[in-house]
Amino acid sequence: MTRRSGSADMPLHGGRVPQWLADRMSSLGAVITQAIVHHYGRDEFLRRLAHPFWFQSFGAVMGMDWHSSGITTSVMGALKRGLAPLSDELGLHVCGGRGRHSRHTPDELTAVADMTGLDGAALARASRLVAKVDSAAVQDGFNLYLHSFVLADDGRWVVVQQGMNGGSRYARRYHWLSEGLTSFVADPHSAIDGKPLGNIVNLADRRADRSRVAQLDLLRDLGPDKVAREVSALRTAEQAAPEQGMLPHLVMPEHHDVRSGDVMIRRLHGALAAAADRGPEDFQDLLLTPGVGARTVEALAMVAEVVHGTPCRFADPARFSMAHGGKDRHPFPVPTEVYDRTIAMLKGAVEQASLGNDERLEAIRRLDAQARRLEQWVSGPSLDDHIAAERAQSHAYGGRSVFGWEPPSKAKAERPKAEAVRVEKKRRPPRFALTP
Repeated sequence: MTRRSGSADMPLHGGRVPQWLADRMSSLGAVITQAIVHHYGRDEFLRRLAHPFWFQSFGAVMGMDWHSSGITTSVMGALKRGLAPLSDELGLHVCGGRGRHSRHTPDELTAVADMTGLDGAALARASRLVAKVDSAAVQDGFNLYLHSFVLADDGRWVVVQQGMNGGSRYARRYHWLSEGLTSFVADPHSAIDGKPLGNIVNLADRRADRSRVAQLDLLRDLGPDKVAREVSALRTAEQAAPEQGMLPHLVMPEHHDVRSGDVMIRRLHGALAAAADRGPEDFQDLLLTPGVGARTVEALAMVAEVVHGTPCRFADPARFSMAHGGKDRHPFPVPTEVYDRTIAMLKGAVEQASLGNDERLEAIRRLDAQARRLEQWVSGPSLDDHIAAERAQSHAYGGRSVFGWEPPSKAKAERPKAEAVRVEKKRRPPRFALTP
């Protein structure tokens, strides 16, 4: 059966992603997708896209604004660009997009169907139905402006679409997963992300089946004009508001800066400790490359969690912005040199794995495993101190934001040896035998 996996509040932000970041997002998004498909298969990647917490973390690790509605547009745009050259290899196709691009979705699906032997008419119908359900059957005050359809060669798909509410300045994201989908009008969503704003008319809820049938009967027996008069009369009477079930939801705050309450600090300390502990052992050849240091391995540890982490690991998407910062300087400017090395390291590992040599890709998996094991054993700097150190070093890392290149800092950064943040060990556990 399909399931709702929760909701999230996302402030509605405008603006565009600068080209220097859009290009990097496309590259990183594509190589993360390749790594997930390599380890867990194509179906698992589709399930990840249908998970709202993972989706937000995926966008944050790419350097996008960690809490805003722009993550949806930028991530789907990056995937469309980045996966297009890999469509034959991965069997994944990203169709649709924002505004006018969404209207081309049926035509794009038909073109993919012609190449793969799928039923293009059925896919186009599914696209239109999904859009109609979230714009008409679910009347929650949000007007759709983005519709992205990710299709696999075997016919499985995910839809991610988003609506905006201009009055509240919030956006709502809707996730659909074809796996187990039996009806477009009986609990079809895998998740709905957005801020609850009063009562919601959701005719796509399976509990609304009697209402859907009654509406059809009314139209048949009374005709549309009489129905309109009845509705007008009903609106003048006070109606008791029905109770609505609360879904688990991710609350994305309005503040731009990343605060201590936004990050599970022990998990951040675990990633920093793993970079210091596993990095020199697993990435010796890479660390000898000029310019590549422990800071790059720290970023790679957070990317590794996006590839290998389980759903419960993504309750704090802000933590993943510690990998590559954010385009608006929150939590710190995007360290472009670190970002480029992360892409190069992960791309090299994926390319080697495609040739039958999994060692480097397995080393990245071991980095993630070690981070989880060290969480309970280590402590480290406060979040504010960690962000301050990143900002002080930003110029040296090629820090860049929508405001331009980051100038040299007047303050001296207190960053320990090998450019890693020092992690103070509380109690050292016995040496673990890491799984291969």
